[in-house]
Amino acid sequence: MPDRPSPLYDIAVTRIDGTVETLAAYRGQVLLVVNVASKCGFTPQYAGLEALYRKHHDRGFSVLGFPCDQFGHQEPGTEAEIAAFCTARYDVTFPMFAKIDVNGAGTHPLYRHLKSAQAGVLGSESIKWNFTKFLIARSGEVVRRFAPADAPESLEGEIAAQIAARP
Repeated sequence: MPDRPSPLYDIAVTRIDGTVETLAAYRGQVLLVVNVASKCGFTPQYAGLEALYRKHHDRGFSVLGFPCDQFGHQEPGTEAEIAAFCTARYDVTFPMFAKIDVNGAGTHPLYRHLKSAQAGVLGSESIKWNFTKFLIARSGEVVRRFAPADAPESLEGEIAAQIAARP
């Protein structure tokens, strides 16, 4: 029986500039999907995420940032304000997307998929805070979920291992 493509690649997402695409644009890449916020104690992780992106992008790795305002109203801005902040403050060049919900009735389909594939602490699917990270293999398999406190640089070994692995 042939391998079925991951349903991840059928999910539609809206870039921060309003362009709609599917995650098929990232097929074959190792991905780190992160729900981000501009006014959070973890916001300085943008620097580490950008460093990972720049170091590994030419080897088939991308960070995908999804702003979310569900935790302490820490992402109150518009998409234009978020993009300006990320560029000016952290020189972010990795793909950023429109603001989404990661929990509740309005959970974006991407996060429904990610949470069902990799539950969190004690089996909970809920995203607990900003900067929860999901590592996705080139095949589209969600291989690991990382807590907000896990610094981007601490993920380096697992990211490198996924980059080195070929489907």
